[in-house]
Amino acid sequence: LLQVLMEAWEKGVNPEGNSTNPSNWDFSNSFFFAGTVVTTIGYGNLSPSTVAGQIFCVFYALFGVPLNLAFLNQLGKALNAHLLTLERWVQKPGRAQVQLAIFLTTGTLLFLVFPPLVFSYVEGWSYGEGFYFTFITLSTIGFGDYVVGTNPNKHYIPVYRSLTAIWIVFGLAWLALVFNVGADLMERYLQLKWHKSDLSLAEGDTTKLEDEPEQPRIHIPS
Repeated sequence: LLQVLMEAWEKGVNPEGNSTNPSNWDFSNSFFFAGTVVTTIGYGNLSPSTVAGQIFCVFYALFGVPLNLAFLNQLGKALNAHLLTLERWVQKPGRAQVQLAIFLTTGTLLFLVFPPLVFSYVEGWSYGEGFYFTFITLSTIGFGDYVVGTNPNKHYIPVYRSLTAIWIVFGLAWLALVFNVGADLMERYLQLKWHKSDLSLAEGDTTKLEDEPEQPRIHIPS
């Protein structure tokens, strides 16, 4: 029985529902699956079961992943340009810090604070579960323990998963930019620490040389 249920699930049939439930491979779910492939999230709850589907998925990912990376790169450049515009508006000391704070606050609200509220309402999760799903998704970890639109007892609007896939794409670009900023700050901090350490060693060597008594010189007559 378990084997039949697993085969039915892999072929896109929801074994927990009745005959009126739509297939897992309708347009919305297929669009969501395509998004998880090119973003390399890969929840694992859906996968092609036929040989033709698997071969197509390989070539789709082969071309789709680089194209998605190029798209995210251009989207990141657009966000950077927006940050530069904010920096021109804020003509005060420490404007870079203000600009960074505005960017982080706005992105956090749009991609990490509000979406868990929506998922909690639609999926019936707690806010903590929705926040966990949000971060695991946008960081492309994708464990697959929480996936939107998979509860057979709930009726979802047709475009629910498609809108989620679009949110994922923009959230990936934002979180990737945050990770880049964090890595850059960490690298600068480490370089500053190493620079201070090198200066301390250099000052210590100079002090040691100054403290050493001058050695007597031996005069050798010519």
